[in-house]
Amino acid sequence: MSTPTKLIVGLGNPGPKYEQTKHNLGFWVVNELLLRSQLPRLQPMCKSLIARTEWHDLEVIFAKPMTYMNNSGQAVSLMVKKFDISPQDLCVVYDDLNLNLGVLRMRKGGSDGGHNGMKSIIRHLDTQDFPRLRVGIGQVEGDWMDHVLNEFSDAEREYIDGTIPCAADAIETFVTEGVQTAMNRFNGRVPVGDNP
Repeated sequence: MSTPTKLIVGLGNPGPKYEQTKHNLGFWVVNELLLRSQLPRLQPMCKSLIARTEWHDLEVIFAKPMTYMNNSGQAVSLMVKKFDISPQDLCVVYDDLNLNLGVLRMRKGGSDGGHNGMKSIIRHLDTQDFPRLRVGIGQVEGDWMDHVLNEFSDAEREYIDGTIPCAADAIETFVTEGVQTAMNRFNGRVPVGDNP
């Protein structure tokens, strides 16, 4: 396969109990990318489910850590070491309750923003200088844990279903044209339709 390698990691929690929850948006975006690239079934490796492929003339690895959200860094650090991934070639996709529903925000680096999955990754990699795509799940009043571990309402789900392809477009742009172009093109993007 060609180089350089890109590692795309979607964050979430394994198992059917969490499959449809807001905290699993990262998994949903990776699933959309797998469909686009017509990849075979994900294989267990590095405490994750991963697929390696040549996509847009680059070797790309798609991954869903199976460590549960709070320990995502264990899996990501294993993959980074095994495949010799540089920080700028890693992109992590995850839900963010600090962004309005459906809003996308690509960044080159930065703090964890209170997200436990990102906190774990930054701690294990010992750097916060790697790209990430945040997908807004909306503000919350009350217990944030209940918010992220609940499913979307029907109206919210219809809206967020329009966000997933857009988020996948942003990741595809990151792979083909780089993080700056993805930032310029997708930051602040929301799906068509009225926000519930």
